[in-house]
Amino acid sequence: MQIVFIRHSMTAGNLERRYIGCRTDEPLCEAGISLAQQKTAEIRQTFPMPEVVLTSPMRRCVQTAEILFPDTPREIVYGLQECDFGDFEGKNYAELSGDPAYQAWIDSGGTLAFPGGESRAAFLQRCCQALEQALQRQQHQIVAAVVHGGTIMAVLSALEEQQKPYFSWQAGHCEPILCTVTGTEPLRLQLTERS
Repeated sequence: MQIVFIRHSMTAGNLERRYIGCRTDEPLCEAGISLAQQKTAEIRQTFPMPEVVLTSPMRRCVQTAEILFPDTPREIVYGLQECDFGDFEGKNYAELSGDPAYQAWIDSGGTLAFPGGESRAAFLQRCCQALEQALQRQQHQIVAAVVHGGTIMAVLSALEEQQKPYFSWQAGHCEPILCTVTGTEPLRLQLTERS
């Protein structure tokens, strides 16, 4: 089985570099719709066409999947939502600058739990468990997952065989990352291609 991870397209909050997590269900902005439309042909020509598309339940992922793969069956997978940024939700670096809790989170390399939100360890566990369960239900050989940047970093840092650090898996909006499933119990992935 192969799985193509694709980060959703842009929202207004993304353009303002805000922490837009699982508490904010923003739709795509006009620039995000345009980007997804532009990337459709490139993704279809470069990567295998999925037989099913898994999406986070958040509108930005569902909308991106509808634009990229309008005729492909979609399955919403609860648990693949972006991290819960807690008290930082909806804020950007400028608004958080000088906040001692934010500085402590930065100093931890992002490993501390967000105040009132999720820790990286809990986020990784949630995303990996949701993906593993979703893939175990699939009979398809080519699957796409239109999810969040954080979800991609969580899953690939935990499950991809190179064991590369969390932030090394940052993906741009509508950037596809193709992996081969090399094990299912537990789930293991191998990077095949990255645009």
